Amino acid sequence: MWRVLILVCLGAPVLAESVVATRTIRAATVLGPEDITLVAADLPGALDDPALALGLEARVAIYAGRPVMMSDLGPPTLVGRNQIVPLIYVSASLAISTEGRALQRGAEGDVIKVLNLSSRSTILGQIGPDGAVYVRTEN
Repeated sequence: MWRVLILVCLGAPVLAESVVATRTIRAATVLGPEDITLVAADLPGALDDPALALGLEARVAIYAGRPVMMSDLGPPTLVGRNQIVPLIYVSASLAISTEGRALQRGAEGDVIKVLNLSSRSTILGQIGPDGAVYVRTEN
């Protein structure tokens, strides 16, 4: 009797689910519910919960039927290349604001190069949650 019970427990396959793309997703596309689905397969590196991918942006092209991996996704872009952005210099209680042209695209928290339109100098700044680029001094 115990042999049968052990064989039944060992013989049952364990199925996992993986997230795959329902269509070809181009890079820089924010994923929605229509872009991904769950399949009954254990695909190495694939996400197992679609909620983890929703609202994130594809960093690379993801082809239909291919697994969606966390390394292929990132936060959505707030600042596009060549976009005019508020450029804000902050130091203690001093704040100076001007306009800049983003030389790179990026999401909140990314450090990008920006061309200061007033001085024509290229500086580095961090993208804030409002899409402005903040330049800070080292103290």
